[in-house]
Amino acid sequence: MNSVPVSDNQVAEIIKVLNGGITFYQDSKRKVSSEHLQAMFNRMIEEKELAVIALRKYMTVTQQADTVQYTDWTIGIRKLYTELMESVKSANDCLYVKQLEQVENKVLDVIDTALDDNQPQTFACELRRIRTRMQQCHDEIRSLHKVSA
Repeated sequence: MNSVPVSDNQVAEIIKVLNGGITFYQDSKRKVSSEHLQAMFNRMIEEKELAVIALRKYMTVTQQADTVQYTDWTIGIRKLYTELMESVKSANDCLYVKQLEQVENKVLDVIDTALDDNQPQTFACELRRIRTRMQQCHDEIRSLHKVSA
């Protein structure tokens, strides 16, 4: 295992946001009607799962166990908002896409915050690699949101 190159809280925060995104995408995937969206959501889930796996190696074993089920509370609130809107009016796929774009924004923000700090080279390289993949996810969901709006 690598030594912990960065504040444990910082790595845990990124993982929490990624886990929150995974959960939101999984729930949304079950509720959208489009098979195309379901396939897209599967890709987003896979990218986030790969990022979590890559980041966990920078944590101690105890910290890894602690972050498995944690999710970011702001993503939980966004998920609750989506569920509320779903119950108030008939939800459409666009509602999920719009909220998931905000999740992607949060993912990029938390990674950018970590990159703003002086990180060891190997960890910074890993964060930049992950950020590139998350930017692609963001761009894909954003362009879908623009088309469906």
